[in-house]
Amino acid sequence: MNAEVNNLHEVLVIFRRRKCHILGPAIAIFLIAAISAFVLPKKYRSTATILIEAQEVPAEYVKANITSFADQRLQTINQRIMGTPKLLEIINRFNLYSDLKTRLTMDEIVDKMRKKDLKFNTISADVVDPVAPAQATIAFSISFEAKSPEVAQQVANELSSLYVAENLKAREQQSQGTSRFLSEEMKTIQDNLAAIEANIAGFKQKNINTLPELNQVNMQAFEQSDRDIRQLNDQLRTLREKEVYFQTQLANTPPELSTTDKESLNQLKLRLVDLKSRFSEKYPDVVKTKSEIAALERQLKAGNRDISGSNPDNPAYISLSAQLASIKSEIDSIKRQLSDLTRKRDSYQGRLIASPRVEEGYKSLLVQRNNLQQKYDDLSRKAMEAKVAHGMEKEQLGERFTIVDPARIPEKPASPNVPALLLIGLILGIGSGVGVAAIKESGDQTVRTAESLTRLTGFPVLATIPEIISEKDLLRSGKRRRIYIFAVFLTIVAAFLFFHFFIMDLDVLWAKIARKLAI
Repeated sequence: MNAEVNNLHEVLVIFRRRKCHILGPAIAIFLIAAISAFVLPKKYRSTATILIEAQEVPAEYVKANITSFADQRLQTINQRIMGTPKLLEIINRFNLYSDLKTRLTMDEIVDKMRKKDLKFNTISADVVDPVAPAQATIAFSISFEAKSPEVAQQVANELSSLYVAENLKAREQQSQGTSRFLSEEMKTIQDNLAAIEANIAGFKQKNINTLPELNQVNMQAFEQSDRDIRQLNDQLRTLREKEVYFQTQLANTPPELSTTDKESLNQLKLRLVDLKSRFSEKYPDVVKTKSEIAALERQLKAGNRDISGSNPDNPAYISLSAQLASIKSEIDSIKRQLSDLTRKRDSYQGRLIASPRVEEGYKSLLVQRNNLQQKYDDLSRKAMEAKVAHGMEKEQLGERFTIVDPARIPEKPASPNVPALLLIGLILGIGSGVGVAAIKESGDQTVRTAESLTRLTGFPVLATIPEIISEKDLLRSGKRRRIYIFAVFLTIVAAFLFFHFFIMDLDVLWAKIARKLAI
């Protein structure tokens, strides 16, 4: 009969009445859990701990050329090692999963190893940063589970060695790549610098007289040429005035002092020509005339006078002519000088006019050269730092992975977890037993107490007949009690034995309890 449970006594009554329904499922499920704990294959876990050590050389002296964070680099290395090729190599090397190769594909075996048997955990610590406190990864652990403790230890050590070697390889490759990239960039910039220097040299050669640094010289030369031209124009004007003056004086001065003897000589020559036209050379008049001409010529020569009459003999006329000729020569010379200076002045003026355009082109080339030179100097400094950092990485003085706790051969299996399975079996068994008992009790319509009968019928109970216990009942009850006591004793002994052999040695437990109690 379904009735409400109001106190602990009624609970105990129900327990005594339904003890078989409670203990049966509880013991069955607990036995299943215990059998599973001892029957399931044992797997051993071996773990290696790797510390991420900072570089030995202070960053103020040598700056590493690897700027990625440890977490990022660690994830990259983890992806490389957890890749199928690496894991296949480990599986074949240690002959792992030989019992699964006939039932599963290699991809499925690798996936099982990656997801179930391999464990990767990072160890973080708080970073003291006044701006933004955060956590940084300082170490990580790699674990592997296998049926053999020796295999678990060997694979864990192999994986930890792979992490260390892959980190060194990745850092050296990245450092070497940085150095190579900077060297190639330096060579490119150097070639560009040589080209721009050649362009500057060609530009300066082409515009050698109009370069900006010659502006002051060209301006001074232009001004000097202009002053010289003004001075020469003044001199030319003065000389032209003198030329006019001497020309006037020369026009008023006779070229010869006396012309009588020359006129007589000319008349005698005319007469000789006339006589020769009529008479022979031996004719007396012809001979006489010749002798007179010769005598007169000797006279003129003796007086240093021009016989022909083409050259003046007046000293004043000759002096004026000489001075006039000198002035004309000076005028011609000044004209030539003026022509040369005018060409020079025009040349300097053209240089000054072209100078802004040339200066603009020249400055553009200089800006390009200076930018390239600045970039080259910067790359040169970075390349030197990269070479030093690369040397530090080759000497393994940079940030590195160090195995601080190598994988050891596990002494106890990691799975199955016997205490956990037994505890789960016990909890599930008790829960199942209570559930079965509750179902049975809720479906039972039997009336077992006078109160229940009164509540059910509404009539009072006149009398109750107590349970009659015979001697056989007492013997049977005593026998069951002894069986229960013996079962409890065996259970306690089994529990102590299980605790001693599978969880902790009883001597060790007693020592810990004594230490806690300070006995």
